[in-house]
Amino acid sequence: QLQLVESGGGLVQPGGSLRLACAASGPGFVYYAIGWFRQAPGEEREGVSCISSSDDSTYYADSVKGRFTISRDNAKNTVYLQMNSLKPEDTAVYYCAATVDDLAVVGPRLDRNLFSSWGQGTQVTVSS
Repeated sequence: QLQLVESGGGLVQPGGSLRLACAASGPGFVYYAIGWFRQAPGEEREGVSCISSSDDSTYYADSVKGRFTISRDNAKNTVYLQMNSLKPEDTAVYYCAATVDDLAVVGPRLDRNLFSSWGQGTQVTVSS
């Protein structure tokens, strides 16, 4: 099972950008699809984006399409989430998670029950 650590969160003004990183340790990173979820206070955890193990399929929630880009670097065992044009409603704790089920990227939403390994989260705050 993978161990995941997120980084890159912080405070940014509306319209700004952040790049989150999810660093994995443990065997078989290349066999896992990696997803990003977020949870705002008082809200349910929401699936934001996912990338397949083979790096040929991605998923984005409608709320982030055209603004967020997910990518992976298997040589570094890391998945990135580039977040542009950030809005106050993007404020949340962002978590990355791993699944061996590449069908997770199919959608129409990310099913958190498919993901077996989770990071501890990183706070993203979008505010002026």
